[in-house]
Amino acid sequence: MQPAAALDCGCRARIRVSSPADRRTLCARKAPGGLVNELSWFWIALALTVPALVGGLVALPFWLKGEPIFGNIAGTAVIFGAAVALIMRERVQLDRLARGCLEQGFVCWPEPSAFTRFAIYAFIALFEVIALFSLSLRVEARIRRRGYAPEWR
Repeated sequence: MQPAAALDCGCRARIRVSSPADRRTLCARKAPGGLVNELSWFWIALALTVPALVGGLVALPFWLKGEPIFGNIAGTAVIFGAAVALIMRERVQLDRLARGCLEQGFVCWPEPSAFTRFAIYAFIALFEVIALFSLSLRVEARIRRRGYAPEWR
């Protein structure tokens, strides 16, 4: 028995198989509904843009009223909430792909793994929250300086 190897089927779908006899039967198959070895670049791009913008817009009114902590909490909730929703969407997609593979009679493993996919969304959200907090500090400093005459700044 040969160790599990990655099989390139020519259709951009890699399926790990453990025996050479399985290679010819699995080469023509692809996971129904999508590929298991690609990242969801559209959703990653969405995670990079939309939650940060919406979180900033939610936090801005609080910041301008002199409540930076509440603004940060509201913006963070939006950003992390979006990350959890995107992680759940990815999980459902991977479950559907795995179920489709099992229905066809073989096991397929996602590349990169589910943990890696989830970590991508989580780290995007973490860096967006760090950027939100940094922006909050700048807004707060501008508001604080606004109360002083220009010659005293």
